[in-house]
Amino acid sequence: MSDFKQSNMTLRELIGSTPINSNTSLIKGVVCGVRIEDIEDHDMQVLRYMDKLVDELAKGKKMASIIRT
Repeated sequence: MSDFKQSNMTLRELIGSTPINSNTSLIKGVVCGVRIEDIEDHDMQVLRYMDKLVDELAKGKKMASIIRT
């Protein structure tokens, strides 16, 4: 994280350069009143995927129940 702070990279560039797991699209649900699967902006959708994962893991849920297969 300190490397990111020291770089001139924007958050949008960081998200765009980070490989995303192919199963990420299996994450469904609502974050801040918006359905994740309905978000059209890819970068915002990736951020909401991360929000959802953190929220659900903090509640003690297992990854398998968050990412429905």
